[in-house]
Amino acid sequence: MSSRRFAKTSAGNAAEKLISRQVMEKDDFVALLGDFGNQETGKRLKEEALRLRTQYYGRQVFARGLIEFTNYCKNNCHYCGIRGANRNAARYRLSQKEILECCREGYRLGFRTFVLQGGEDPFYTDEKMAAIVREIKRRYPDCALTLSLGERTRESYRLLREAGADRYLLRHETADEAHYRLLHPAGMSLENRRRCLYNLKSLGYQVGAGMMVGSPGQTLWCLAEDLLFLQRLQPQMVGLGPFIPHHDTCFATEAPGSVELTLYLLSIVRILLPGVLLPATTALGTLDPCGREKGLLAGANVVMPNLSPLKNRKQYELYDDKACTGEEAAECLGCLKQRVEDAGFTLVSGRGDARQL
Repeated sequence: MSSRRFAKTSAGNAAEKLISRQVMEKDDFVALLGDFGNQETGKRLKEEALRLRTQYYGRQVFARGLIEFTNYCKNNCHYCGIRGANRNAARYRLSQKEILECCREGYRLGFRTFVLQGGEDPFYTDEKMAAIVREIKRRYPDCALTLSLGERTRESYRLLREAGADRYLLRHETADEAHYRLLHPAGMSLENRRRCLYNLKSLGYQVGAGMMVGSPGQTLWCLAEDLLFLQRLQPQMVGLGPFIPHHDTCFATEAPGSVELTLYLLSIVRILLPGVLLPATTALGTLDPCGREKGLLAGANVVMPNLSPLKNRKQYELYDDKACTGEEAAECLGCLKQRVEDAGFTLVSGRGDARQL
């Protein structure tokens, strides 16, 4: 994915421009990405990313309790293992009672942010989701609630916000139009994905966007477009992880994304958006046993242990070999705490809202 010969800006100038908090142009991002692999640039960016995460958050790493409550999905994104057309997926849905039981256990373990994540499942109507949100907030008023339910109407987002939802994660996946069409079926559009994100912002959510790294057809120009979009959107959260293929998709034989490029991008995003909440994703830990720690050292400050029922965790298989036990499990919070401390950080379980200085 080299773009060195196309860049009009030198990588050194682009890095200093980013660090000095100037508005970046696409050519700047292309130059910066084209310099991936340059140890001096990588070291400079990593040091600045760590300085900024310490300035904004100290050594804190926030733990979120992840509840994957449905793997039904009406969409057919070409990269996703729970795509609607995958007849091999063992489908499940959690009832409101089961979701609340996950929250009860999470609260007992010390979590003060819950993340409800699922496919775009029409079974969970606005009324059903609003009732679930209201009940969680009634029982746990000191907790933040994040939703990750995909694309919905502005009215739907408004109802869920009024019910008590605090945050919403909607990864844009790619901000390049042609690349978006390669990854998604007809009927889905980048325009609508962007519209959803701006609707969420206007309704007062803390908003999360993000993208896969190394997905099929991705170029450095695509990634530069992603960074440009994040600069414009100014989200409070960014989900950034390497692409991992799933055996029941048309991308089954594609190579996974680069862990090192993902780490490089984590540092860039931390500098671009200093107060951002930036997870060290499960995908990083799936490709590299030390991926989570490396993510934290590159600028990430969030981890998301899994609170879903044990019997369902393997079924929420977006990609192959997804880590869903061990330190990824909420039951092993003590193990995770120790690994975070060994990396030089402190695991905390408060709300952990995004900060601006």
